[in-house]
Amino acid sequence: MNNNIIIQLDKNLNKPLYLQLADNIEKLIKDEVFQENAKLPSIRSLAKKLKVNNITVVNAYKILEQEGYVYSKKGSGTYVNRLNKDLDINYLIDENMELMTSGILSLSENSINFASVSPTPELFPVEEFKQVLIEVLDRDKGKAFVYPEINGYGPLRESISYFLKDNYHMNAAASQIQIISGGQQGIDLLAKTLIEPGDYVFLENPTYSGAVAAFKSRGANIIGIPMENDGIDLDILEKYIKKYHPKFLYTMPNYQSPTTYSYSEIKKEKLIDLAYENEFYIIEDDFLSDLSYEKKKIPLKSIDIYDQVIYIKSFSKILMPGLRLGFLTTPKKLFKDIIKAKHTADISSSGFIQRAFDLYLRENFWKEHIERVQKDYSEKYNLILKEINSLKKYGIRFKEPNGGLSLWLKLPKDINCIELYNECASNNVIIVPGEIFFIEGHNEETNFIRLSFGSVNKDKIVEGINIIENCIAKLKGGNDDNTKFIPLI
Repeated sequence: MNNNIIIQLDKNLNKPLYLQLADNIEKLIKDEVFQENAKLPSIRSLAKKLKVNNITVVNAYKILEQEGYVYSKKGSGTYVNRLNKDLDINYLIDENMELMTSGILSLSENSINFASVSPTPELFPVEEFKQVLIEVLDRDKGKAFVYPEINGYGPLRESISYFLKDNYHMNAAASQIQIISGGQQGIDLLAKTLIEPGDYVFLENPTYSGAVAAFKSRGANIIGIPMENDGIDLDILEKYIKKYHPKFLYTMPNYQSPTTYSYSEIKKEKLIDLAYENEFYIIEDDFLSDLSYEKKKIPLKSIDIYDQVIYIKSFSKILMPGLRLGFLTTPKKLFKDIIKAKHTADISSSGFIQRAFDLYLRENFWKEHIERVQKDYSEKYNLILKEINSLKKYGIRFKEPNGGLSLWLKLPKDINCIELYNECASNNVIIVPGEIFFIEGHNEETNFIRLSFGSVNKDKIVEGINIIENCIAKLKGGNDDNTKFIPLI
């Protein structure tokens, strides 16, 4: 970047860094410092210059594009949308980084996929679901295809109420349950229902980028609270509650994404007390509590005595992603607003699929399926743990989560997560660089990778970790003539 161009960011301000950066660039455009069709700096170069996280730059560019100050060209970069002078900046936007920040991963057919948390089709309960689909058609005939209630097919809501009681000791009446078309829709509905422009919302940092995008789209001010090994940092949370008075906290207490950490029981109890005392909601996103390879995990909602927790559960990650089926529990005072938001979104979720899933639960197929997938995933989990032990000699550290579908690896300072991602991708192994999950922060703080094993078979786990180790050795300058880099052709 031209050294004469001054961009000032103040980390002590309440305003997030990405908004400060967007404001700075907007002013430079208006003052004709950045002129029409000028190419803006790449994410990486500008982040390095300003000593901020790459995601800060990505989000600033997105804001500017939404407001019409810049436009992007695929494969080329981001350009100023008005005025008339070139600026000599010879960098390109990293398209893969932008895609990953939006929750999209570029994947070739032959890649070893450590990026996806979705299950493999071999584990889908096809025969059982085929059986309930046929039974519903025989039983309900044409009624199977009528619109159900907006809040969901009544018998399914009853089945889910029993399911929650039996599996999690959670009391949620059928009238409190809203059927949704997957977990992301639940997040979107709550964003529409709860957020007014300018509201502060808290998220764990790092967190799920889809939630960040949904809340930003409603004009929320996003505040990240650091994650510790046993859950969110409560000291910082309490400090920020007094400062910002949040509308809600979005959290994943069991096998948090991406860190894989689970909250201690003490932190769960304290979190609920804080929400009640300070009058904010907790949105609990639960998609992996069932995949515990040790002690069974209980959702935060199960110990919620104040009705402060809104519980979202998707069946996609454990059952079949294509079903797009889940539910959320609704506090009484939000019921009407969530119904309106759901109707606006898609009127109602598929009645046929709801009827089939109701029967699937009543026939106890879910329990049988969970037992099958737990066995398969626990074997993969133990295998990948064994394989990544060889990475410790390079200074890589991690906490064993004993559940879920991923591992969260802290890289040493001399290995950059983006560079490792690029090196692995060039060898047909796809990992996820930790930076894309962080709201704000410096590279040193975000220097992780996430390895997910849900979509990888056992042979490919061994092969993929070997390739990752070779890539790490190359980046550290430790590879010799005997090191082999094997492309998957």
